[in-house]
Amino acid sequence: MQIQPSFLHGCGLPQAWAGRPQWCVLETSFGAGLNFLKTWQAWKADPARPRILHFAACEPFPLSRGDLLKAASALPELLPLAQELFAQWQGLLHGLHRLSFEDGHVLLSLGVGNAQDMLKLQTLTADSIFLNGLTPQHPAPGWELNTLKAVARCSRRGTRLAFRELAPGMLEGLKHCGFELIKSPGLPADAHMLQALFNPGWEPKTPRQVTRPLPGADVRCVVIGAGLAGASCAASLARRGWQVTVLDARKTVAAGASGLPAGMLAPHVSPDDSVLSRLSRQGLRATWQTARSQLREGLDWQACGVLQRRFDSSGALPPDWPEAGECWSRMATAADGVMPAPDSALWHGAGGWIKPAKLVQTLLSGAGIRTCLGVNIDRLQRMPGLEPRWQVQTASGQCIAEATLVVLAVGFDSAALLKSSQMDGSLTTAMPLQAIRGQLAWGAVPRDATLPASPVNGDGSFIPSFPAPLDLASEPGQELASHWLMGATFERDAANGDIKNEDQMALLGRLRHLLPATAASLAPEFEHGQARAWAGVRCASPDHLPLVGALDESTLPGVHVCTALGSRGLTFAVLCAELLAAWLHHEPLPLEKRLADSLRASRFQKI
Repeated sequence: MQIQPSFLHGCGLPQAWAGRPQWCVLETSFGAGLNFLKTWQAWKADPARPRILHFAACEPFPLSRGDLLKAASALPELLPLAQELFAQWQGLLHGLHRLSFEDGHVLLSLGVGNAQDMLKLQTLTADSIFLNGLTPQHPAPGWELNTLKAVARCSRRGTRLAFRELAPGMLEGLKHCGFELIKSPGLPADAHMLQALFNPGWEPKTPRQVTRPLPGADVRCVVIGAGLAGASCAASLARRGWQVTVLDARKTVAAGASGLPAGMLAPHVSPDDSVLSRLSRQGLRATWQTARSQLREGLDWQACGVLQRRFDSSGALPPDWPEAGECWSRMATAADGVMPAPDSALWHGAGGWIKPAKLVQTLLSGAGIRTCLGVNIDRLQRMPGLEPRWQVQTASGQCIAEATLVVLAVGFDSAALLKSSQMDGSLTTAMPLQAIRGQLAWGAVPRDATLPASPVNGDGSFIPSFPAPLDLASEPGQELASHWLMGATFERDAANGDIKNEDQMALLGRLRHLLPATAASLAPEFEHGQARAWAGVRCASPDHLPLVGALDESTLPGVHVCTALGSRGLTFAVLCAELLAAWLHHEPLPLEKRLADSLRASRFQKI
């Protein structure tokens, strides 16, 4: 069996994408993913490939993981790529999912549902369209004129469409939607491939906007903040060709709220599958994809699952929770290490722990990123001219950096920096941020300690084992020992990260509630002052969701934010950075349009 590359050839690929900064392919029926794998393969083999390849696809009934590999097994040249797809092919609930490959340079946006519905959830402009999923005898449900209209809304003038199957009325439908049939030079006579070009007799409502950065354009970008949010934004923008300078007032990266020794990752669950619950799954997928490709498993992260104890009715799974969701969360069983207790528990198979500082360091080490630490940042100053250009200045007016794009990612300090940049009164934009101080306790695992088999969430969160040096001032390469961590306090309107002794004892009290036997074995560590303490200041918005993107394009053109990640910075940072990049470059969104809009930084601005 050999796949016919006619969809690629029918759309003029790979020649058409040569030299382009990005390219977007839309496929209306993903099936076994063979067209995606073939496109990915062509991208890898092409020295003139675009920097970013987007492949957006719809599929109402995703294949099982086994069937996915079986379909590719007859094509040995595709099998290595199919195995990478297989590794991420899980948790595909109804809606939009972003899968990332080639360190974020090949992005698959898969809508689980019929094409007409899924294209309403997405914002994209396709350069090539693989129109399939039809048979002349049995047109698939939903393939009526409205579906072709949805495809047309995702097209720009010049978008090339290829299709094999000819359903009744399809040619008339394509013509009605602005497509015209074209010849197929270079295709074999038996390819059975038809081609069309989007060339409507009217001006499309959403013409393709210019993709930035363009060759020869000013591609300098400044990201203020060297924590999780700033590092994630820097990495996403550098992948797209920006020359990024990351500035931070502190002397080391991840010196603020991102500097905790280890953090827990677990999805949020709710009976109504709320916006936060859906966002947490999207964010977890993005974080784990980054960790698997760039960090060391077992040393920097571990997707070992998380047991969640429930002490009240909150945190329940939605009714009729589908099988596809069980890799995210399900009711716990004895095999998951449930302790005898009057409450029920959940098992988050997608949970685990990760070291935030390692993630930050790795993200900032990428090509195109320069980090400047210990700099005194006072304000932003817009420079004269038609095109937006900003200087980052000290209190004395000295220019630290200059760029056309500035991203504020310094947590609670983002609001103060924005305020100091409006001293002339011409800017009126504000961000409603709340400081939230948190303290955690951690230490080396003592001999004969009673520890759970996995991290446990509930009244606080406990990580039983992660590797760390016994001496914090040790040189790299020192032998690591197993450590435990208990977190964290939650103190509103507190912007001071000082250690409080009373918080240590409060954490011991919460551990006694969460894991009584573990608390009994670790109590001497707290009582004798041997447990280490760490504190940091997070920040949150009024609706407890991140603030991402432009605040006000009329007064602050070129200034964007990524902040208010709250206590879920590890869950949200990578996802929010990709959303910011998608908005800037008019790319397919990494999550459903309604979810993306719930994160817009401008949502609290006065109209």
